[in-house]
Amino acid sequence: MTYCRWLTSVLSCIVLLVISGGVIAADGLAEIANGEHRSAENRARNEWRHPVETLEFFGLEKGQTVAEIWPAGGWYTEIIAPYLNDDGKYIAAHWDPESDIKFIKMGVKKYLDKLAAYPNLYGNVQMAVLMHPDKMDFVPEGSVDMVVTFRNIHNWMGRSYAEDMFATIYRALKPGGTLGVIEHRGNPAVPQDPKAASGYVNEDYAIALVEKAGFKFVAKAEINANPKDTKDYKSGVWSLPPTLRADDGEQYIEIGESDRFTLKFVK
Repeated sequence: MTYCRWLTSVLSCIVLLVISGGVIAADGLAEIANGEHRSAENRARNEWRHPVETLEFFGLEKGQTVAEIWPAGGWYTEIIAPYLNDDGKYIAAHWDPESDIKFIKMGVKKYLDKLAAYPNLYGNVQMAVLMHPDKMDFVPEGSVDMVVTFRNIHNWMGRSYAEDMFATIYRALKPGGTLGVIEHRGNPAVPQDPKAASGYVNEDYAIALVEKAGFKFVAKAEINANPKDTKDYKSGVWSLPPTLRADDGEQYIEIGESDRFTLKFVK
């Protein structure tokens, strides 16, 4: 092998960058999703959540301004934020750190600690507060290319403000902007509980809910489907991993994470 061919081969394989004593992905979504800045537990969940295929389906690209609604512990932050860190903008529309609710306050603190641990990856993350009903204008109107949210519709339905949340998301997006949504998919033979107490949301119900805010439904994917999920558990979706709230956890480990719909809309 000539020196030039050897050098080209080496350069084409170097996709990892050492930062803060660990190895992390420098560029591609697949490398980032498997980067050592992510815990082994979070990386293991790639098998069920298919982050690379999901984000590619939504149309994530360098240079975009992307807002994630309620990122919770930051599972997807670990992938999207580094991907956009040098070319684009990631906005974390999180809970209110000034909340009187201890769970919310501690959740935001833990999230901020995650960002602080890797400033080279997360230094350009823009924090915003999105809490109903008083703190809804988390970005200027029409300023975002893409909004994504993962398994949050049932939370909003349980608090009776799902319509308000999607109206807020609609205002945030630029004309032609994309909304990507994932949620635990309910049994279509079972009428939808307006409070989604089981954690499951029927796909047709979700599409109608989002379209009511003005969005146009574009496409759906079966990337995150799981036919083993029977959706009839004592503790609802929380019987399944990763929560495993029920007593007979071994049975539910075999099933895996929930069956989920993956939907794409446009403003």
